[in-house]
Amino acid sequence: MKTINLKGLEMDAYEETLENGLKIYMLPYENKKNYFISFATRFGSDVLEFIDENNEKQVPPLGIAHFLEHKMFEQSSGEDPFTFFSKSGTDSNASTSFDNTQYICYGTKDFATNLRYLLNFVMSPYYTDQNVEKEKGIIAEEIKMYEDMKEFALEMRLRECVYKNHPRRYDIAGTVEEIEKITKEDLYHCYNSFYIPNNMFVLIVGNFKKEEALKIIREELADKKEKTLPTIKSIAEPSKVNEKEAIITSNVEIPKIAYALKFPIKNTSLSGVELDLYLHMLTTIIFGASSLFRERVRQEKLLSSLYTEWESTEEYKVFYLMASTIEPEQLIKEIKKELENIECNEQTMNRIKKVWISSEVRMIDNIDATVNNLYDDIIRYQRIIPNKLELIKNMKLKKLKELIKEIDFKNSSIVKMVKDKD
Repeated sequence: MKTINLKGLEMDAYEETLENGLKIYMLPYENKKNYFISFATRFGSDVLEFIDENNEKQVPPLGIAHFLEHKMFEQSSGEDPFTFFSKSGTDSNASTSFDNTQYICYGTKDFATNLRYLLNFVMSPYYTDQNVEKEKGIIAEEIKMYEDMKEFALEMRLRECVYKNHPRRYDIAGTVEEIEKITKEDLYHCYNSFYIPNNMFVLIVGNFKKEEALKIIREELADKKEKTLPTIKSIAEPSKVNEKEAIITSNVEIPKIAYALKFPIKNTSLSGVELDLYLHMLTTIIFGASSLFRERVRQEKLLSSLYTEWESTEEYKVFYLMASTIEPEQLIKEIKKELENIECNEQTMNRIKKVWISSEVRMIDNIDATVNNLYDDIIRYQRIIPNKLELIKNMKLKKLKELIKEIDFKNSSIVKMVKDKD
């Protein structure tokens, strides 16, 4: 078992790889009562086409990863996993993203029993023609519900503007038309291709004994063998955004705007966690809570709300900004102005670094926040980053300024959502 010292946090995480390729990550706490378990596969909505272990081409319907996640909660025994976990006061859930699907449980009791059950129900698919047909109506309603949400409609239109071919232009849940095509054979084929030990991992954080957890995982997955990983088709995506501008109408009282910046990773010498830190530093300086931009647009009453995030694909980093404003045109001008005149200095950068480091130190005492942090590391970098505090502390203004020169800020898309004229 490999020990991972989380430098500056006075804690050790542990990593183990089973003979079948399953990765196990553990962070035990001695001063907590609760625990969190995640059992995840690197299979999400990004997979549009793949070659399976029999060297056969598969093109599953859009939304199949999300559909499969839903159906995992239907077991041949007839017992709902939610019901099982609730008996011990344990919460459970699942989620599908662009590049992964995870099944979780979290509570304070019956750790061993719940870990065994989580492993077993995720490893026991049960699909029938009848339960697949039943689920189509449920997911169709979920899709329609999201389509009626203004922020979701704005985001999806922005994604269409950013990406020409990439799967990120599609809703994770797919479309009503596509999910109607899904059969139990499709689900089993995707399950057997991607829910394999060497494409999965277990993350456990909180009050548990690592030796006990490792023993249980070994026992429950002893019969699960390593298999040939599917080959996922790479889809060519242009460097430039697909559309520069778009307008959509809705019954909004306050207009909304969405901005995206598309940045090819090949354009910079930075990579991995270091690139992500510098990109995050850049947008924190420009659009962060204490930025000059925020202060200015607040004073000018241009801003009702603002949300930002970076998204990663194999070839691109995409920055998203969503805002509500009574003056969309003016706010767009202010955003462009800020990006054309980026000002960064040692004082601002050092202040943000101190805030980040303080946040990382506080976060380790919060199991939920720590789980999200570790899970993000595992998905993005295929490992837990042990020296994040050192990386933050050693960030240099010179590197940030070099990165700014490498970014084409005109390679961007803007979508406006305005009120229907009726």
